[in-house]
Amino acid sequence: MYSISVIKNKTTIKTIFSDFKQLTKVGLSVSVVFTSIAGYLLGVEEINTTTIILLATGGYLMVGASNAYNQVIEKDTDALMKRTKDRPIPAGRMKPTTAVAIATMFTILGIAILYSINPKCALFGAISIFLYTSAYTPLKQITPLAVFVGAIPGAIPFMLGWVAATNKFGIEAGFLFMIQFFWQFPHFWAIGWLQFEEYNKAGLQMLPMNKKDKGAVKQIIFYTIVMILVSITPVLKVTGTFYILPTTAIIVSLLGISMLYYAIKLYKTQSNIVARKLMLASVAYITFIPIIYVVDKFLH
Repeated sequence: MYSISVIKNKTTIKTIFSDFKQLTKVGLSVSVVFTSIAGYLLGVEEINTTTIILLATGGYLMVGASNAYNQVIEKDTDALMKRTKDRPIPAGRMKPTTAVAIATMFTILGIAILYSINPKCALFGAISIFLYTSAYTPLKQITPLAVFVGAIPGAIPFMLGWVAATNKFGIEAGFLFMIQFFWQFPHFWAIGWLQFEEYNKAGLQMLPMNKKDKGAVKQIIFYTIVMILVSITPVLKVTGTFYILPTTAIIVSLLGISMLYYAIKLYKTQSNIVARKLMLASVAYITFIPIIYVVDKFLH
């Protein structure tokens, strides 16, 4: 009897931990923290470990809160999709009130921690949570333009790091914002292509004009080109104190061209296999670009 109860308790603790990870999307939150820290390293003159810890914690709480609120709002649509029906709320393992309590606690703590860095960080954190939950999430069922709205909070992390380092929002932070902003279109539209039937079933409009056709891929190609151009613009030294070496610009453009290659291939084939490759190339891009920029900074 004792051994059975121990096994049950272990399973319960494991389930609770797993549900918490799903609710706050730990993987996504960690990637946001990584990008924020890269932005901080780009902007800072002297590294402060305390600030990095505060930025990482505040950033994680900010994203975790947004994801938790999102899953409360979308509990009914999540139940309709294979990819999301086993999330803790639609699966019935967690009450919406519990998720709201977690999200609210994360919001208060996250904004307070970001405020301790500087008030601008707290402001951008609050804007991110508000836009994600109050604009992007409900708009997904109304218009494909939801992706544009969602790209705003999605582009804040890189910029947030710079603001944490400098307490300024200038052209440098603006360019970091734009790089991540334009990246999101090919990334999320590739996901939208892969999940088109599932999203349609749930009434979510995640592709341009809500159509899985060549018109949607034209938009992907266009925004990929814009993303590449914005990403290499710092080589021209027109972006304030944030600039990159010519060699770095070539590396960055090659990473972007790998995305563009799959985007053009998707236009020709309209294949889910190619869309998945584009999505993976976009993940590689947003993972390596911050690292490349930081390495570049310490080379000049």
